[in-house]
Amino acid sequence: MNEINYEVPSMHCMHCVHTVKTELGDLPGVKNVDVSLDTKMVKVDYDAPATPESIENLLAEINYPVKK
Repeated sequence: MNEINYEVPSMHCMHCVHTVKTELGDLPGVKNVDVSLDTKMVKVDYDAPATPESIENLLAEINYPVKK
């Protein structure tokens, strides 16, 4: 299993946390999603077919782009 961490500065409330966890959790290959609203960090545990690119693309698609 792979792990990746992202800073997502556009998260501001628990609704944001719920949306990120739900949407990423539905992505094939994603095993676990931990979100910290305090630090605006998202940790994703994943296997194939999920990739860092597919995770980043989904976050951008739902209006929570990662900080580059």
